[in-house]
Amino acid sequence: MDALFINPSLSRTKQLNINQSSQSHLPLSSESPFLHLRRNLQPIRLQIRSSSEQQTLDQFQTYEDYDQEESYGEVSKIIGSRSIKEGKGMEYLIEWKDDHNPTWVPSDFIANDVVAEYETPWWTAAKKADESVLEKLISSGDGRDVDAVDSDGRTALIFVAGLGSESCVRLLAEAGADVNHRDNSGGLTALHMAAGYVRPGVAKVLIQFGANSEVEDESGRTPLELAKEILKVTPKLQFAKRLGLESVIKELEESLYEFSEVEEIMEKRGKGEYLEYLIKWKDGGDNEWVKAAMVAEDLVRDFEAGLEYAVAESVIGKRIGDSGIEYLVKWTDLDESTWEPEENVDPDLINSFKDLAIK
Repeated sequence: MDALFINPSLSRTKQLNINQSSQSHLPLSSESPFLHLRRNLQPIRLQIRSSSEQQTLDQFQTYEDYDQEESYGEVSKIIGSRSIKEGKGMEYLIEWKDDHNPTWVPSDFIANDVVAEYETPWWTAAKKADESVLEKLISSGDGRDVDAVDSDGRTALIFVAGLGSESCVRLLAEAGADVNHRDNSGGLTALHMAAGYVRPGVAKVLIQFGANSEVEDESGRTPLELAKEILKVTPKLQFAKRLGLESVIKELEESLYEFSEVEEIMEKRGKGEYLEYLIKWKDGGDNEWVKAAMVAEDLVRDFEAGLEYAVAESVIGKRIGDSGIEYLVKWTDLDESTWEPEENVDPDLINSFKDLAIK
């Protein structure tokens, strides 16, 4: 071998195997900067309620489903809400003025003014990304579903993500909002909104709370693909927007990888933005093609220079060579030890050798 790079110790990136699940698409307004996308898939979600909210609902041990054949008294108030299957609509827990137990009633059977009184503050706050009002409503104990949907299956999280409010996104996610919920008018998730409206900070927060960056919209596009598509059609003179999109793309690409040590780069393929390297992992995982941008620069530099990799077991000798200090290295995968210049030897192995020499 021409040269040896001994025991590279820095962590590298390794692609995660993320199961594709939820997906969704939606415009915040008629001026949406990206195409509408469609799909109608909703993941199973765990509804997390605040302690005060749960306490309010627990006052009633028995809930009934609405029966159109039964006569009910006058509505007292709404004491809870929940979105129905696949975000197709809403049901409300109605407290009656007569002796009926609280009843879950589809929104279509409730007077508009009753629903509006309960829902208007929530949607007004969501569409303005008003963190203080959202926080107050979430902690009010009124039985509210933080994944409540509008007529297009959009949630508050989807709105605040598109508006770029990192604090509201964090608030809703901490309250149990489904970060992978997809709307019914295009298959948009909150992460798609962050990509479409160029919100890199929001994308980062969503990913921190488990948003799946491999979810596809109804056109089969992931948030990453959407961001790249928008970048391609964004004029070069729009510097700020292009920089924002590049930041979004970086956040989304990094979310697809976890840190793992590379044993060596084996091959490369493609050019430009499509350049990839075939990576052999130290943990014994299957070799994988990884985008060049996600591989450590020193590894790429060594590969392009034709440097080979080997794993050193220990340093067993030292001498002054023609170009300076050299160490005799024992290899795990070679029968013969070799003399290597100091810069090619792992400092930890050198220190271990020095400690043995002192003893």
